[in-house]
Amino acid sequence: MTDFFHLNMPREELLNLSSLGLAHLGDSVYEVMVRSWLCLHGKAKAKDLHRATVAYVAAPAQARSAQRILPLLSEEEHDVFRRGRNTAPHSVPKAATRGEYQTATGLEALFGYLFLSGQKERANEIFHLVMEMQ
Repeated sequence: MTDFFHLNMPREELLNLSSLGLAHLGDSVYEVMVRSWLCLHGKAKAKDLHRATVAYVAAPAQARSAQRILPLLSEEEHDVFRRGRNTAPHSVPKAATRGEYQTATGLEALFGYLFLSGQKERANEIFHLVMEMQ
């Protein structure tokens, strides 16, 4: 049985996945991390949790976070981010510019890549940097 919480895909297989596939998974990984962080930092009411989560996971916020961590990424991580960012979006949410949305997609692709490659510690390092810079 596959343990979906502890994946470790080989690099070659990961590089064959679509950037949008990585971003799709990375979006949820990032959101779970944000939700966990908020719960651990005292947000208790559902309404407050939802608002705070949206504030962190919306494309403009993710784009700002991505710009701050880019200099700290390894070459491989930067390549994954760039691949995700350069994927042409099918649509752009009203609350974000095309550039913000594409940058957020790059961040999500990075988190998807780290999750699928079993690099949970690195995902946590990057996430902590993002939250410290808020």
